[in-house]
Amino acid sequence: MLSVADNSGARIIQVIHIFGGSTRRKGTIGSVVNAVVKQATPHGNVKEGEIVKAVIVRTRKEYGRNDGSYIRFSDNAGVLIDSLKDKNPRGTRIFGPIAREIKDLGFSKIASMAIEVI
Repeated sequence: MLSVADNSGARIIQVIHIFGGSTRRKGTIGSVVNAVVKQATPHGNVKEGEIVKAVIVRTRKEYGRNDGSYIRFSDNAGVLIDSLKDKNPRGTRIFGPIAREIKDLGFSKIASMAIEVI
């Protein structure tokens, strides 16, 4: 289960598939996932039960960086995207901090809309 860090209308999503191979079991920061919307706001763009694609922007499990440091967040969160090719967010605002690795992986529009990039 992931909380949604944008204003697309979804509040909680449940991951059903992690892209990157048929035996991939875990998703980390920057992983693109297929998910089902479990909770949504009444007047949002997405509805409950809809299957969406999202990118993971925050995880409680620490993520090791190349310089030897680790980064960890207080929740697990994702941002809904249009497709794997476009990588454009479905919302117009991003809430909370996101990891710097998101920009490095090609999600520069998400990084530019975020309040804080750590």
